[in-house]
Amino acid sequence: MGSRPLGAKDLALSNPLPLTQHPAAVYLALLATGSRSTMRQALDAIASLLTDGQCEAMSLDWAALRYQHTAAVQTALSEQHSPATARKMMCALRRVLTEAVRLDLMEATDYAKAVDLPKIKTTTKLRGRALSAAEITALFEVCLKDPTPAGKRDAALMAILRGAGLRRAEVVHLELRDFNADARALEVRGGKGGKDRTVYLPSSACELVTDWLPLRGNEPGALLYPVTKGRRLLKRHMTPQAVLMIVRKRALEAGVTSFSPHDFRRTFCSDLLDAGIDIVTVAKLVGHSSPVTTAKYDRRGEETKRMAVERLEIHTNRSREAQGE
Repeated sequence: MGSRPLGAKDLALSNPLPLTQHPAAVYLALLATGSRSTMRQALDAIASLLTDGQCEAMSLDWAALRYQHTAAVQTALSEQHSPATARKMMCALRRVLTEAVRLDLMEATDYAKAVDLPKIKTTTKLRGRALSAAEITALFEVCLKDPTPAGKRDAALMAILRGAGLRRAEVVHLELRDFNADARALEVRGGKGGKDRTVYLPSSACELVTDWLPLRGNEPGALLYPVTKGRRLLKRHMTPQAVLMIVRKRALEAGVTSFSPHDFRRTFCSDLLDAGIDIVTVAKLVGHSSPVTTAKYDRRGEETKRMAVERLEIHTNRSREAQGE
């Protein structure tokens, strides 16, 4: 989109709108709690693109958007993000414009033109990667060698990412009451699509979460707290961005090639599938509405497929002769 703003002055609200009349606010209010922060970030990014950083979601006049704006946004998002992320952000944009029409802030004809965009093409190249057992061991070692509260907190964080395959947004929304050490279970509330589910941790991961609790304390609230450079615990929820920064920091310390928190999720799915767990069960554990989505996380490769076929038996006269029949 370049450094030139797309009508920045014209796209800024001249006066604040009541939340009940603001299309972005109405859209966000309709989302599940776990999705609001992610989609708010998407809308903030779109507003910034349109106004060269002068507006965010709540100060942009969404009803003033026209085809030239939405087309430029889609082009920029497609260049900056994966197809899946760009589609998700454009979906948020369309939903906000839908609310603008419903609130009588935008004409239906202007809306129809603004959303009449070509589909974002999907790349066939698989994104992300599965982590090796050696890499995972190295990551936990650097956390456990850190004598500060952040060491135990980060070990607990990665134990949940690795051991339960949770999304970043799901991890940071966990509360103390959601962790059941006896059952080695976590209650994920308001996950993607507003769905709740119960997930389970292997005993080794559960121990790492339990080790963090004496430092955290027994007060109700977030399961994982931010930790300041002065080693002080802030009794509030972490942000998804903080999880990304922690993973990058620990990867650098452990000498592990850079990866994303979502790669823990890919590893979780791939390892379970490799262990012979059926794909429907894996889909339920990670909160996928369809096993088709889960299949995209499978990183087992050609060798696993070859070994699977080896299990098939084809009975012929030759096989009987070999067995002495």
